[in-house]
Amino acid sequence: AHADEFIRNLPQGYDTLVGERGALLSGGQKQRIAIARAFLRGAPILILDEATSALDSDSEAAVQDALRHLVVGKTVLIIAHRFSTIRDASMILVFDQGRIVAQGDHTSLYAGNALYKSLYDRQSG
Repeated sequence: AHADEFIRNLPQGYDTLVGERGALLSGGQKQRIAIARAFLRGAPILILDEATSALDSDSEAAVQDALRHLVVGKTVLIIAHRFSTIRDASMILVFDQGRIVAQGDHTSLYAGNALYKSLYDRQSG
């Protein structure tokens, strides 16, 4: 989850006490540690719900790069509003008013689903 660098920069590195529920960490740092812990557990199935929502774009890109390597051989359900988070997924489900209205990979959805294309274009602006 590319957390090593910021952890090493804490006052006592990996030995730093960060307070109850990580009170001394930023939202993005908490998310990166949570992702790292999930992968260290070695669970075959992971659910990542808005796992990068508190990250800036550079941190998100670093985490996405790490995820590409860490998800090999695992089933991963990613719940996200940012298209950058799901773009490389093998299967994307598009919801509209609580119903699945389309499914596929990014390329097929972008080419064949007006709602997905509209939302993606609006976010990519």
